[in-house]
Amino acid sequence: MAILGSIIKGAIDLRGSLISETSPKEAQLQVLKNLLSTAKDTAFGKYYSFDSILDSENPQKEFSKIIPFHDYNAMKENWWNRVIDGAHDITWPGKPSYFALSSGTTGKTSKRIPVTDEMIDAIKAAGVQQVGALVNFELESDFFEKEIMMLGSSTDLEERGEFLEGEISGITASNIPFWFKGYYKPGEDIAKIDDWDERVKTIAERAKSWDIGALSGIPSWMELMMKEVINYHNAETIHDVWPNLQVFTSGGVAFQPYEKSFNLLLSKPITVIDTYLASEGFIAFQNRPNTTSMKLVTDGGIYFEFVPFKPEYINEDGSLDQNAKVLTIAEVEEDQDYVLIMSSVSGAWRYIIGDTIAFTDVEKAEIVITGRTKFFLNVVGSQLSVNKMDTALRELEQKFDIEIPEFTLAAVKRNGEFYHSWYLGTEANIDVATLANAIDEALKGANKNYRVARSKALKGVEVHSVSPSVFYDWNERNKKKGGQVKMARVMKEEKFKEWEDFVSSVK
Repeated sequence: MAILGSIIKGAIDLRGSLISETSPKEAQLQVLKNLLSTAKDTAFGKYYSFDSILDSENPQKEFSKIIPFHDYNAMKENWWNRVIDGAHDITWPGKPSYFALSSGTTGKTSKRIPVTDEMIDAIKAAGVQQVGALVNFELESDFFEKEIMMLGSSTDLEERGEFLEGEISGITASNIPFWFKGYYKPGEDIAKIDDWDERVKTIAERAKSWDIGALSGIPSWMELMMKEVINYHNAETIHDVWPNLQVFTSGGVAFQPYEKSFNLLLSKPITVIDTYLASEGFIAFQNRPNTTSMKLVTDGGIYFEFVPFKPEYINEDGSLDQNAKVLTIAEVEEDQDYVLIMSSVSGAWRYIIGDTIAFTDVEKAEIVITGRTKFFLNVVGSQLSVNKMDTALRELEQKFDIEIPEFTLAAVKRNGEFYHSWYLGTEANIDVATLANAIDEALKGANKNYRVARSKALKGVEVHSVSPSVFYDWNERNKKKGGQVKMARVMKEEKFKEWEDFVSSVK
């Protein structure tokens, strides 16, 4: 019997029973008050009179009325440039210890987002909550004795003046709690290897010396690592190397597009748990089985607001109209798309992270990510979210018994007419015209705006089929220090032309 595992599981159970849960509504109000109180003497807090907001009858309403929305460029140009230059008490007391480098899905020059010690503590606290939620998944006691493979970016952070810089996965891995280090793999030495290929090769070489019970990371990265481990050991599946693997904690992107190809690397089912960790903080995690929704971390270092994702609130460049209607967590409704707005202990204020979400359960504060504000395809009024595209492709996988782990598309003009041009990453040998028709019909049935667009300005749908390896090669070309760039599901036409040229060059 796994005695240590039973003790750990029992301790987690006990901790969960002793914690009294505050409602998301109450928790968020308290988070806002804490943020305002802590930052009231910063340059930002004085400029926007945080004292008066705190003294007002309704701090949430006053907060949204006084402070404008900020995208990254607005925060950086007006405030964070001074932080980068070494000034203190600008948007948060003192100075941040780190800057998270984030280029999102574009591969352009990295954004530099401050990460304070308070944010590190908030991420750790959310991680502890997630570990505590593992007892809800009915895992055997011996699972809690196994090691966890966390595959992120390099923990060998770069020094830039008085700050350390790296991707958020590298920053968090370099700050894991002391009690967790005995479970953490690949270990600090391997995690510091900058070169992605060398790091994965070293993992493969040492894989059999570890008893891995859980994996954590971006699905596409994890697939590449598992394939390397399987090939190195001439194994059939990853379970031949790590027989006790039971859990995959997925983050960075939705897991569903990778489910079929991921499962081919396994010999038995495992529990998949979704997380939502961004450069701006630990936003949400899957709290229970039998759902793909994630619970917002409402009692941590982030205050959330929600703008209905409607055309009248969104500017052509994907930014928000400053007069857009904004809701608190007490005012949202289920099954509606919202632009996510964040204020945090890293000194981000009414910050547009760029993601859209929908609540699946308001009472439980459970959400799903539905897309990106700039990656909705709406050139001809189709209003297609990445979520709708993913759903359509999962229907194709079922209908044709194929796997499509990767895709990208753009609205392009051919002879004066608009088309949706898709590139599907699949090894299936199916006529592309058949796939185009199937995608078209699935989206017509799922989206009224798309159906109307197809009867008017959207002339047609074209599909190109390429090996998933082409997407991985593209990521390799654009990868960041010690990690990989995430492929954009929807591209602007200029970037799409670059993608098409790349596809032609590797064929």
